[in-house]
Amino acid sequence: MAGRDAPAPGPTRWLFGDQLGPHFLDDHDGGVLLVESRRVFARTAFHRQKAHLVLSAMRHRAAELGERCRYARVERYRDALADVDGPLQVVQPTSRAAVAFVRTLADEREVERLPARGYVTTREDFTTWAESRGRRRLLLEHFYRDARRRHGVLMDGDEPVGGRWNLDAENREPPPRGQETLGVREPLWPTEDDIDAEVRDDLDRWERDGDVTFIGADGPRRFAATRAEALAALDDFVTNRLARFGPYEDAVMTGDPWMAHSLLSAPMNLGLLDPTEVVEAAEHAYRRGDVPLQSAEGFVRQVLGWRDYVWHLYWHLGDDYRSANRLNARRHLPDWWRDLDGDATDAACLTHTLNEVRDHGWVHHIPRLMVLGNYAAQRGWRPDELTDWFHRAFVDGYDWVMVPNVVGMSQHADAGVMATKPYVSGGAYLNRMSDHCGGCRFDPGTRVGENACPFTAGYWWYLDRNRERLEGNSRMTRALGGLDRLGDLDALVAQEEHRGADPP
Repeated sequence: MAGRDAPAPGPTRWLFGDQLGPHFLDDHDGGVLLVESRRVFARTAFHRQKAHLVLSAMRHRAAELGERCRYARVERYRDALADVDGPLQVVQPTSRAAVAFVRTLADEREVERLPARGYVTTREDFTTWAESRGRRRLLLEHFYRDARRRHGVLMDGDEPVGGRWNLDAENREPPPRGQETLGVREPLWPTEDDIDAEVRDDLDRWERDGDVTFIGADGPRRFAATRAEALAALDDFVTNRLARFGPYEDAVMTGDPWMAHSLLSAPMNLGLLDPTEVVEAAEHAYRRGDVPLQSAEGFVRQVLGWRDYVWHLYWHLGDDYRSANRLNARRHLPDWWRDLDGDATDAACLTHTLNEVRDHGWVHHIPRLMVLGNYAAQRGWRPDELTDWFHRAFVDGYDWVMVPNVVGMSQHADAGVMATKPYVSGGAYLNRMSDHCGGCRFDPGTRVGENACPFTAGYWWYLDRNRERLEGNSRMTRALGGLDRLGDLDALVAQEEHRGADPP
């Protein structure tokens, strides 16, 4: 695949499997090391399509680099590093565990540790911003506005284009009535090649030999694994779907899992795209008049805002943050959930979402937050187990992605460090923002009885269980007050306690 006989002079730059774009090499003209560690897959049951995507991307990058790259297929990282003569260069890895490993390695040999890249805002700039906040909360909205000012994104001088920073109010349209799909072109799917075939054969053999286990189904590779594919996917999204993205970004359609979403999180998280170029592409489309401001702003908010914000909070909040459990959620994830068995439940939204994760390793942010995360919070499942599950089950899932997103945003296990209130809701929200409920045997307006919606019942059960912990949150006053008006609360609690972890 990749030559080993002609390493370039100077230090060897060791690239991790999520550092695959040209911006991780910049002006480096020395040798490159990529390490495929079998142990990573042996110790963790990842989604089959995630394992395929990561290995395909790494092997494609090695093939592109040719003789510059040594591609080591080993059991452990150390097995490959022992054969590297001379100094190493390492761009800051994206997990705390990997950073600790590199730190240990630097005590044993010469290692030049380079700053993180692949994010719009540097860690230094984030620290400066966070310190400027004093004792005020580190809210996304404030970070996002600061980032737009510093980088001049969607700005007219010192003011935001259009006079408003946030167009969320215009981006909450429910699914269009009478349509099975949003009516936009499907994403540009990549074409598999001989490297993909080799990866699939290897994964089949590893699994057959009992060396690894996977969750989820195998399937055609849906996400970019090369720089060229990633750039083509970016252009396709901006040209064909970005215009419709904004208004319907929070809507869910059973017959259209992709809708107008970009599917760029996976190639960005592999390092194949620099988020700066992604943001620039969206802004240029707006400036040309090709897309409305609400779509450009909504997408920029996801990339320049939320993605960077999550990355920086992962480091800023410390390693103890991953074990936060301020709502004392102690129940274990059930097997049907772990195994992505959507057919185990009669709840249409859960069936569809879990089966989409099973079949693709991906659903967009609303099914993640308001179906999967919402249900797990209502059931009182352990946030650390849920974080691990999201990490393994999603093609774009990495430690830095899932710790803040699940612990903070989804499960409110940090008691409000990230989100000003818990993201829990009853069936009414899902009925408004999805087309799942019409064909479901459960009634979103019913909370007790055979047809009670598990989300509607679960919402009140969650509030009752966490009343004392949430009473100090002013944004929860009205919701908690509603508990006292429920004449069937005792029956509801008994019903949900009896359901436990069983699929609804």
